[in-house]
Amino acid sequence: MNLPTKLTLSRIIMIPLFVAAYYITAIKGNFYISAGIFALAALTDFLDGYLARKYNQVTDLGKFLDPIADKVLVSTALILLLVPPTGVVLMPWYASIFVAVILARELIVSGFRLVAAGKGKVISADKSGKIKTFFTDISILVLLISAEISPVSEMNTVNMIGFIMLGVSALLTIVSGAEMLIKNAAVLKEDKKE
Repeated sequence: MNLPTKLTLSRIIMIPLFVAAYYITAIKGNFYISAGIFALAALTDFLDGYLARKYNQVTDLGKFLDPIADKVLVSTALILLLVPPTGVVLMPWYASIFVAVILARELIVSGFRLVAAGKGKVISADKSGKIKTFFTDISILVLLISAEISPVSEMNTVNMIGFIMLGVSALLTIVSGAEMLIKNAAVLKEDKKE
């Protein structure tokens, strides 16, 4: 097993640690700890792809695990932010719309990539998708940090910044998803039977 694949596996292993740190409020600084774990996991997302391409270590196992690890990490974080420990408010209730948009896009894109793969076409992440991922990851980090700064049942300035960034991420999610579907619309055309 090469280093990029090990990094991807480490990201998967960090997910339950992230969840535990998030909910174990008896530990002082638990939101900082969960933010640190999330940041480290997000960094492995960048590193595994970079190293695999640079050293020509792209493997089928890596291609299979990497998108799963990414989606499970971000989906878990977004769901946790909607269900914080008692007495902590990280986002207003209507933030669930942003989370639903982001998760729906991930499911649609994953399904689209499966159809493309069945036709022998690989659809890679493009620039707008990478920008969307960056905004989503940063918004999650900001929201986690805001919970440690002011873990009370009211919004604070850092929390509001994270919430606005999540809104931007939801917009970028729509744009990047639509862009990817439009660019690759031919994937959905039925093959003509001979």
